[in-house]
Order: sequence, then structure tokens, then C-alpha cells
Amino acid sequence: MSYEMIALLMFTSMMLSMLTGQRIFAAIGFVGVVAAAFLWGNGGFELGFSAGMKLMKWYALLTLPMFIFMGYMLSESGIAEDLYRAFHVWFGGLRGGLALGTIGLMVVISAMNGLSVAGMAIGATIALPELLRRGYDKIMVSGVVQAGSSLGILVPPSVVMVLYGMIARQPVGQLWLAGVFPGLLLAVLFAIYVVIRCWINPALGPALTKEERDMPMIEKLKLLQAGILPFLIFFLMMGLFVLGVTSLVESSAVGALGALLATWIKGRLTRTLWNRVLEQTLGISCMFMWIILAALCFGAVFDGLGAVKAIEKLLVGDMGLSPWQILILMQVSFLVMGAFLDDTAMLVIVAPLYIPLVGKLGFDLIWYGVLYTITCQIAYMTPPFGYNLFLMRAMAPPEISLLDIYRSIVPFVLIMMLGMVIIMAFPEIALWLPQHVYVRG
Repeated sequence: MSYEMIALLMFTSMMLSMLTGQRIFAAIGFVGVVAAAFLWGNGGFELGFSAGMKLMKWYALLTLPMFIFMGYMLSESGIAEDLYRAFHVWFGGLRGGLALGTIGLMVVISAMNGLSVAGMAIGATIALPELLRRGYDKIMVSGVVQAGSSLGILVPPSVVMVLYGMIARQPVGQLWLAGVFPGLLLAVLFAIYVVIRCWINPALGPALTKEERDMPMIEKLKLLQAGILPFLIFFLMMGLFVLGVTSLVESSAVGALGALLATWIKGRLTRTLWNRVLEQTLGISCMFMWIILAALCFGAVFDGLGAVKAIEKLLVGDMGLSPWQILILMQVSFLVMGAFLDDTAMLVIVAPLYIPLVGKLGFDLIWYGVLYTITCQIAYMTPPFGYNLFLMRAMAPPEISLLDIYRSIVPFVLIMMLGMVIIMAFPEIALWLPQHVYVRG
């Protein structure tokens, strides 16, 4: 059997294993180790062990539990709820102002968490009931919460970008910086959409009444204090890293310690909260470690088979496609897979094939990491198996049906696609900040 056929058989076996409902890392790692054993005999069994040793030697891996701990500590302690009260007062006087405030809240939560789960939980349980009570259109605001929470995997400190950086062997710090402007771009596009919709049809997002907005300025300014601690933590963490004072791992420790101190200062650090945050941190961290381990094992076999060269020969040599045509096909395949798989599964499946090929085609892997992450955002909101769709269905009030949730994401998915096209056309949006910071450093 040719190496190309073996690679195809591996890929097919992996997909079939995942369809049986097995955990992602188990299906991928099992196929990788078994294939290595058949190809190289007893020595092939050492592939999984070697991947495990490589994983343990990755110093940057320490950032994962630190940032996950920071995000859960800040979200579980109620600090995000305080922030929403401030957004509520300051933006409520505008048409659609509370929806704009929700988008702002989602950006802040993203900068504190690095995952979409916390943003979704806070948006669905805190912001969404208030928006519905104020007469906002349930379909529009459902889309706002889902789209806004997806920013958590693009705005630093993005845990998904840490995973991509480890598998693609790219500097996580540069990936984070590359996600800043694209994340803000998407947030602005979401806000523009809300403003236009509410300007055309004010009933979709009515402003607060004058009585509700009649609050002394001193009280409004006091509400802004809710944002001091989380913003201080974020800017201290990222500022020290950008200035070169701390390394990436040290910055993650600063963020985790800052979140712990902020919760203590607020008087909300209890044994129950501590245990819950540690359990959540441990569960998410172990999940990511197992997935990275499986990806390394599976990718090593693919590299040994020369599958990347075979695909490059097929697309460039036999089909005569240009690099941009190949890149667009990759993104389309991501969108299709995103309807059935989550972000980590997509990355593990295609990383051994796509990432080396992207580099050989002459594209920047930092820039491609941003494109991949935006595609993951779209995958989070794409039926039938979009992760955010299920979270929203579980957390949303009963008056929001599954059909409402599906309808709500359509304009925001289109906006994300527009944002991805803009970043593909103007790579400097993603690359300017990391190039500027690292060249200056």
C-alpha cells in the first residue's frame, strides 16, 4: 500500500472513530499509535511516549492553567456582573444601547477569560434577561450574546491561540498580539450592525426612559469603579509582557494572582468558590493537554508518511491551483467541518496537513492563526452542532426557542465572514502589532 493510501486510511479511520462518540483525543491518539505500530513495529509504540515527553517539556504550556484559572476566578466571583451594571447605565440612553453595552461586556470578559464559555454564561444569565425585560428583540439580542462571547477565543489571552501556537510551533505572544485588532474589528462590526438595525427599527432596541437614566453623575462615576480591577489586571499582565519585563508564563502568573487578589479585595473569595474554580481549571486544562498529546502523536505519523508533500503535489502540481485558491479552499473546508466539530477537533485533524502547507505556500503562520481562530468563532455558531448554540439553548430563558437561536446567528456569521475577508485582504490588521512590538523589543 502506498504512503498516500495509508494516510487516507488513517484520516478515514479517525473520522469514523469520532462518529462513534469517542472522546476526540482518544480517537485521534489511538489511530496515531496503532498506525505507528503497524508501520514501524515495536518502535512505533514509543511514539505516544515521545509525544508525552515533548508535551511536558513545553514551558509555554504552563500558561494554559494560569489563564483558565484567571478567567474562571473573575467570572465566578461576580466581577463581570458589576461591570454590566456600569455598561447598563452609561449606554442605556441610546437606541440599542444595552445591546452595545453587552458587546462591550463581552470584549472585557474575553480579555479576562480567553474562552467563550464564561462570556456565554455571563451574557445568557446576566445580560439576556435584562435585555428581554427592557423590550429588546429576542432574536437580535440572542445573536449579540452568542457573537460577543465568541470573541473570547480571538482577543488575548486566547486559550485557543495557545493551542494553535503549540501545535503550529509559533510564538504565542505574537499570536495574541495578532488577535487584538481583528478582535476589535469584529466587535466594532457587531456594534455597527446593532446601531443600524435599531436606527431603522427603534422597537428592536428601545432606549431607557428619562426616569431610569436620571442618575447623578457622581453615582455614574462610582459605577465605573467596577471596571478598575479587571482592567488593571489585564493591562498589568499584557503591559509587562509587551514591555519585555515578564515572559509569557510569568505574565500568566501575574494574571492569575491578580484575579485571586481582586476576588479577595471584593470580599468574595470563599472556600466554595475556590474549590469550584480549581475543579473547572483542572478539567479544562487536562482536556487541552490530552488533545495536544493526541495531535502530536497523530501529526508525527503524518509527517513520517509524507502526507503534506502528497497534498501539496495534488493541489499545486496536478490541479494547478494558486496559493490563494488553496487557502480559500482550506477556509471553506474549515467552515464545513465547523458545522460538525469543535475548534480543537478541527485543529487536531487538519494541523498535520494544513499548517505545513500554509508555510510552504508562503503565507505567514501568525496571520493564518488569526484566520483559523475566526473560522472557529463561526464554527461555534454554525448549526447543527455549534457549541454556542447548545450553550445558549441550555442557559436562555424559555421564551427563546431553538429556532430563534438559529435565526439569531445568521447576520453575525455573515459579519464574521466579512471580517475574515477584510483580514485576508489586509494582513497588516493582524500582523502590524506583533511586528511592531517584537521589532521594537
